[in-house]
Amino acid sequence: MTAFDWPRMLLDDHPLAFLGEVMVRTLLAYTVVFIFLKVAGRRGVKQLSLFELVVILTLGSAAGDVTFYHDVPILPVLMVFVAMGIAYRLTTRLLSRYHRLQRWLEGEPFILIRDGRFELETLNKGNIAHDEFLMELRQGGVEHLGQVRLGIVEINGGVSLYFYDKDETRPGLPVLPPSLKAVHRQPKHDGLHACFHCGELATLQAGQNLPCPRCSDQCWVQALSNARA
Repeated sequence: MTAFDWPRMLLDDHPLAFLGEVMVRTLLAYTVVFIFLKVAGRRGVKQLSLFELVVILTLGSAAGDVTFYHDVPILPVLMVFVAMGIAYRLTTRLLSRYHRLQRWLEGEPFILIRDGRFELETLNKGNIAHDEFLMELRQGGVEHLGQVRLGIVEINGGVSLYFYDKDETRPGLPVLPPSLKAVHRQPKHDGLHACFHCGELATLQAGQNLPCPRCSDQCWVQALSNARA
C-alpha cells in the first residue's frame, strides 16, 4: 500500500456511481430514524430517556453500516429497525405497567437544590459535574442559589426549578462562571459569604480561614442578595 494514494483514499476500487448509492442509502437511513422519532413522539434530545438514547445509538450504528459499506445489504438493516421498533413498543408498555422496572431502567429524579443550598447527599454521590449544573442554572435564569427554593434534575437530564417569591429571596452562592466571581480560601472583605461547594452561608471577616460548617470545604465566594426580577 502506498501512503497518501489519493485515488485509494477517495474512492478505493469503487466506481464513481457508488457515490449515488451512498446518497440513496443515507437518505433511507435518515428517513427510517426520523420516522422512529416521530412514532416515539419525541421532539428533541432533552426529551429522550436513557433507554431511548440506547435505542437511537443502536439504530445509528445500523444506519452507519448500511450507509458506508457497499457489502451491507439494505433489507437486513431494515429488519434491525423493525425489530428495534417492536422491542421499543414492548418495553414502553412494560415500563408503563411496572413502575419499579421503570425506576430501575430510567432512574429517578433527584433533588440537587433545597432552600438555596446544594443537597450534600447528592453532591457526595459524585454523579453530577458541579460546573455543568451551574451552567444549567444560568440557562434557567438563575443568578444565585438564594433565588431557588427547589431544584430537581429530571431523568432526561433537564432541570426543573422552583423559585422563591421576590420578597422571600435570600442571599446565596452566585452561579456565574469562575472568571466572573472571586473564589477565596481567605475572604478579601468582611461580609456574608457562600461555600463554593454546597452554598452554605456564613459571615466571615477579611483574612479569616474557616472551613464550611456543613461540608468542610474551604473555598468561599461573596454571597449575592439581589432578588429575582
